[in-house]
Amino acid sequence: MGLNIIPAARQSKIMELIKQNGLVTVEALSKSLEVSVITIRRDLSLLEEKGVLERTHGGAILTQKVEREFNYSEKDRINPQQKESIGRAAAALIEDGDTVFINSGSTTYQVIRFLEDRKDVRVITNNVAAVADFGGRSGVEMILTGGLYRYQSNCLIGDFAVNTVNQIITSKIIMGVDGLCFDKGLTSPVYQEAGITRSMMDRTQGPVICVADASKLGKVTNFVIAPLAKVDIIVTDEFFDEDLRYDLEALNIEIIKSEGK
Repeated sequence: MGLNIIPAARQSKIMELIKQNGLVTVEALSKSLEVSVITIRRDLSLLEEKGVLERTHGGAILTQKVEREFNYSEKDRINPQQKESIGRAAAALIEDGDTVFINSGSTTYQVIRFLEDRKDVRVITNNVAAVADFGGRSGVEMILTGGLYRYQSNCLIGDFAVNTVNQIITSKIIMGVDGLCFDKGLTSPVYQEAGITRSMMDRTQGPVICVADASKLGKVTNFVIAPLAKVDIIVTDEFFDEDLRYDLEALNIEIIKSEGK
């Protein structure tokens, strides 16, 4: 009964449940805390104002602030199987004759790995890691943006890279992000990388495809790339929480879940 009487204690319990589960529904919280749905919705609104969660259709998801940038070698070791399956699924969206922007990141690296048996495909990227392991694909032409090499993310940044991007128009973009949430949108911990990806999006005439494993949903880093509504397709992994599908599809975003091994 204490949680029914003291709003602060009840809200603390709500946060505890969200941290445990990642996403919770209003109905589940109402039953667990033995209070009305209206009370839960009021609590969620107050907590959203504090920036600790985001309201979703019928519930809420934890907002997780990423406090530091992981370097490329660290990222490459996080959820490797999910990233590989996402890379394979996203590569299947690239068709013969496409010209595609692909930005930096360990997941987009996997996309380039699976570009096999394509014809007349042109990839423009600042992802040095992917190019180093490309090994050549007979039907794929690879163009590096050029620019200043950034060791931490194994990519190219700066005005030179942006100027190259601004001279090209593509049919698709496949982009990785460090954070993806409803309120703050797509984010990156590095402002130069956010700027390059934003320029790539601006120069794309076709679909904007975001590759992100389920752990990226609800995370926020320092620099905004674009609003979530700018995305056409999200390719994610088998651990994607289906409770988020309604909210994403309401933004006209198609969800593709890759299949694990």
